[in-house]
Amino acid sequence: MSPVTGWRIPLRIARREALRAKGRSILMLVMIALPVMGVTAADILIQTQDVTSVESLDRRLGTEAAALVSNPGGGGTPWEQGLDPEAGGYGGGDSSQAKPGTKEPTLASVLATLGGERSGIELVDGYPSVKTDKGVTSASATTIDVSDPLARGLFRLTDGRWPKARDEVVVNRALADRGPGLGEDVEIGKGEFDGGDVDPEFVTRKVVGIAESTSYRDNPQVVGLPGSIPALEADDASWLVGGGPVSWEDVKKLNALGTLVVSRSVIENPSASALAADQMYNPDEGLNEETVTLAVLVVVMALIEVVLLAGPAFAVGARRQARPLALLAACGGTPGQARKVVLATGLVIGAAGAVVGTVLGIAAAAGFEPLFQQHNSTRFGPFQVPSLHLLGIAAFGLVSALLAAVVPAWIASRQDVVAVLNGRRGDQKPSTRSPYVGVALLVLGIVLAALSTEQGSSGAAIAIGLSAIFCVLGMVFVVPVVVIGLARLGQRLPLPLRFAVRDAARHRTRTTPAVAAVAATVMGVVALGIGVTSDDKRQDALYVPQLPGHAAAISSDGYPGKAPWDEYAAVVEREAPGVSTDPLLGVPVTSADGSGQELDITGSGPDDYLYGSYSSPFPTQVLVYDGTLPSVLTELDGFDDAVATRILDAGGAVVFPDAQPRLSQVTLKVVSYDGVEDGTADAPQDLAPPVTVSARAMDLRGRAPATAIISAEVAEKLGIKPATVALVTTGPQITRAQAKDIGEALKALEPGGSLYVERGYQQPSDVWVIQLVLAGLGALLMLGGTLTATFLALSDARPDLATLSAVGAAPRTRRFVAASYSLSIGLVGALLGAVVGFVPGIAATYAIAADGTSCTSQSCGGTAQAIRDHYLDVPWLLVLGVVVALPLLTAAVVGLSARSRLPMVSRLA
Repeated sequence: MSPVTGWRIPLRIARREALRAKGRSILMLVMIALPVMGVTAADILIQTQDVTSVESLDRRLGTEAAALVSNPGGGGTPWEQGLDPEAGGYGGGDSSQAKPGTKEPTLASVLATLGGERSGIELVDGYPSVKTDKGVTSASATTIDVSDPLARGLFRLTDGRWPKARDEVVVNRALADRGPGLGEDVEIGKGEFDGGDVDPEFVTRKVVGIAESTSYRDNPQVVGLPGSIPALEADDASWLVGGGPVSWEDVKKLNALGTLVVSRSVIENPSASALAADQMYNPDEGLNEETVTLAVLVVVMALIEVVLLAGPAFAVGARRQARPLALLAACGGTPGQARKVVLATGLVIGAAGAVVGTVLGIAAAAGFEPLFQQHNSTRFGPFQVPSLHLLGIAAFGLVSALLAAVVPAWIASRQDVVAVLNGRRGDQKPSTRSPYVGVALLVLGIVLAALSTEQGSSGAAIAIGLSAIFCVLGMVFVVPVVVIGLARLGQRLPLPLRFAVRDAARHRTRTTPAVAAVAATVMGVVALGIGVTSDDKRQDALYVPQLPGHAAAISSDGYPGKAPWDEYAAVVEREAPGVSTDPLLGVPVTSADGSGQELDITGSGPDDYLYGSYSSPFPTQVLVYDGTLPSVLTELDGFDDAVATRILDAGGAVVFPDAQPRLSQVTLKVVSYDGVEDGTADAPQDLAPPVTVSARAMDLRGRAPATAIISAEVAEKLGIKPATVALVTTGPQITRAQAKDIGEALKALEPGGSLYVERGYQQPSDVWVIQLVLAGLGALLMLGGTLTATFLALSDARPDLATLSAVGAAPRTRRFVAASYSLSIGLVGALLGAVVGFVPGIAATYAIAADGTSCTSQSCGGTAQAIRDHYLDVPWLLVLGVVVALPLLTAAVVGLSARSRLPMVSRLA
């Protein structure tokens, strides 16, 4: 039997070779370990951030309570629930099913229903208004007996002490930073923070401690003893129940009482009947076929990328083993046994890379968890290391190493034994069919990308994913042709470049995966970059500002005549120096007696209602002209100041409808819709006789902050008393910090006061994050792949470089050759990847457009026409960075770090 029939000898040879060539082994190890580390860290952070029902029990129930019983309202009507009603698993509450004389549940009735020796405490949540150093804000408030053991674990005291009396509270750091802080008095509103038009009364409480919720962070919070916060009503109370486990039968009894229950024992150890009930409200829909398909495509794409990155190292390793393998063949070894020896290297490196990557991934996740927590308002769960997931990720690393060794193993088994033993290279001639296969795969990828433009969003994603895979595979087959063509064109290049491109052509088994890896990386970066920036351009194009320029509007939810406009203006001048305000005159939507009123506008026909398409921060639909046109209209494109002034001076109206009817007059009617929605009135009530006036329609592309502007004369005919409905700012734009201070100050003057600042389209932060991640990931993979392939090529070419030195080449020539190697690999791969990346990238923009519709105006109502839109935006800076800047940077790094002198070695023929 051959000595290498099994795997023991090949594995020993592979381990010996790995230890002998430590530099090359480390490079291969890094190529395998890096993706394993990244995926491991991401998986751990996702699992840690995702708090399950079981993991959240201590933060919802505390560490001692057996159950949390809540009263969802309904006068004691029965409910049905699944395992966790707070996760949406409940139904019922039909008052018709309530027994006569049923009362609202109480703590006493809950404890009586459960029976036995149990304790319980009341917990009430709400959102009262709280005064800060700048004004008034909304805060999350809780009243509970924090000294009771059942409350242990709900909050974490970080400074000071817990309250001992009703005039004491604790606040969290987010509220203390806005004031008041520890040792100061805080004023808490007696009513819920609902934006009403009545100033709330406040009670004063002493801040005796700083405490943080174990569930949430960042939002202002107040905690006190029961009864210490008047805004929290006992009717909204929940109860923490202690004692023994609350079983599923107990839960059903409490449901019949009119409550919902979060039971620790039921969620941790659900019974068969509990699971069956939960299935009704949270059915297990299984794995979505499209989601699975997309996941498989992503895994395949990642596998191809890792194989291409590690491929050059395995190719060089197989070349180093050429003579031992030739001796093995000369002694009777079979090609299969030769392949086994090379594959054993992949097995050894893959296993080591999987272990190292997994360990580093766990460490990276632990290090980055605090950073990710800072950008999340919900506290993470316990640090999780999902063993089954990590085994799968490690297996991915092992499989990728084996696949990376497959091609070098196959080539090594087909080498010319006589040539190798005589000191010559034993490579086989390249296949003449591979370029045709590559072109066919590229064409197939382009066809799939084209077909994706006619699919829905899910089908398009699958088609684009398949297109990307076929394009990458096509590039792998085409790269050898490109490399050979570049070598033939390099006859007139300087010596270092000519040497590099010719050597790359001679050693295509090493060069092809390196160039393809760079191309695949750039293709992904370009495709995703085009998709992200094009979608951002689409959102920008569809954004409709509510105010022109960078103006701001201060308004009130109450009757405008009662709003303290002068005080509002003083707040703005105090908090934002240099910003002034101008009053805006309009038709109030609330009359002086508090009833609602609206101004209906119709065209020449009785049914020709002009559906106004507008989005406005003002509590009015119609503005009033008092001799001066408001800046919120004059600064808009499409608004004709001269025409509007002429119409309004003549006692007419200017309307801003969705469509553009040819009209010369409109009919205006003041109506009240009070009672229509709740059924107490059958139809809108006319508050005054209709008035017909001359009019002009203007197309403002849905950017008008009102449906119309009428003259003061028309308002008088309708019996309307115009009022200041808002203040509009002029001058520099209000900063975000100033806006927060002004908002709190307005709430202090009147709960209904609010501020809106028009900042134009704001690019979501995730767009920049995605672009930075793409650039960083692309740079990392390109640098890693290019540097690995370059230094492996330099190691493989040491005899040739030593010969150059022997015939008189200057020491710096090797540096130039090294830089040329890097430039040829990086630049060729980047150019190929960028060109091919436009295929799935452009296809993705059509998929984004097909995912929804936009409208020609602010909304799709009325006569607006819904249209499909397509926007294409290429991030040229990102493309130029990965195609030009990164290859040049890599070449410079390689040239500066390469050794300039080498010892003499024998040169292979």
